[in-house]
Amino acid sequence: VCSSDLLFRFSRLGEHCSAAFTTAFFSGAAANAMLLEFYKEERINRQQLFLANLMNQLPAYFLHLPTTFFIVLPLTGLAGALYFLLTFTALVIRTVGIMFYGRLYCRAPMPAVTDPASVSRKPRSGKRAADMLAAIKKRLPGRVVRIAVYVVPIYVLVFMVNVLGGFDAAREWLARFVVTSILPVESLSVVILSFAAEFTSGFAAAGALLSTGVLTVKQTVIALLAGNIVAFPIRALRHQLPRYMGIFSPVLGTQLLLLGQSLRVISLIAVGVIYYWVA
Repeated sequence: VCSSDLLFRFSRLGEHCSAAFTTAFFSGAAANAMLLEFYKEERINRQQLFLANLMNQLPAYFLHLPTTFFIVLPLTGLAGALYFLLTFTALVIRTVGIMFYGRLYCRAPMPAVTDPASVSRKPRSGKRAADMLAAIKKRLPGRVVRIAVYVVPIYVLVFMVNVLGGFDAAREWLARFVVTSILPVESLSVVILSFAAEFTSGFAAAGALLSTGVLTVKQTVIALLAGNIVAFPIRALRHQLPRYMGIFSPVLGTQLLLLGQSLRVISLIAVGVIYYWVA
């Protein structure tokens, strides 16, 4: 917690963004909900909201890492380790860039609104629990309405597109374009499977092709990175967009998602190109 405070103090994002950053190590949805509440209460401004949401990609990476790392590494060996190293390097580049951008361009964080009487005396635990329960009762109906209005229809639309084969067609077209332009045709299955619904199947295919000598370690790493990059429009529509629209407004949620994923894709392309020319 202390180290995150130092990071956000350097970035001029303030303690509220730091609290959301710490929460993101346990729940990304809860962290985004905190940022939205701080924004509505004018404890952070719009610029801080966007930068803090981008910073939360770091804890989100570690939040999902245990479920993938120990499955992927036995399947792909060195190629999988290099893949995780490159994705982590891209994440560090993004995070450092966001920190320096905040340091240079972000306005001073808004001071927390405090009650002078609360400084001299701490509220009782029973009072805190009652206030928390009252806040939940006040905000829960709005959350439920927002889920009903935005999230449910979007999930239904995504489900219908998936049933009609829209995602399968887009997946195959995008994968074939990447493979025929950049990678050997043997990596087609890796690229397709690496951003299917169960993305670990891509690593299984990569491990099989690698062990049989069809693909080299370098080609396997590039194929996995390509699958990760090409996955952006599919995963964003299927999984992230409904959640972002449910937490934020449709316009704000779309803007946050597009900005975050665009920076992610750009950084992955950058480290992938460097690895391709250096390795």
